[in-house]
Amino acid sequence: MNRKKLWVLAAVLGAAALIALLLMPRENVPSPDSRVILEHTHRAYIAPSCFEVSDATNFIEDGTLKGAEEIGYPPINECTEKAFEGNNDSFAVDFLKELGFIQKESIDW
Repeated sequence: MNRKKLWVLAAVLGAAALIALLLMPRENVPSPDSRVILEHTHRAYIAPSCFEVSDATNFIEDGTLKGAEEIGYPPINECTEKAFEGNNDSFAVDFLKELGFIQKESIDW
């Protein structure tokens, strides 16, 4: 009987630890491979969702967020800055956003 109680206690503690890990906030940042539009005339990058409001020229190129940062391009406007802002969601909330149950703040990453 003692052994059974020990296993039940271990299972309850394990489940509580797993739930705590799923609900603990963590810092989420966009992937370095997130797609951006490099605007070479203004020497800046644009989030795809912000392209229409960015007044881009014809001197553009497809790229990644990491590539834009490596060549020193800043975000072209506040819309692009906001699109690539990180957040502090828990793993569970982040997973629900990926499944579509909760709306994402940004569709760019």
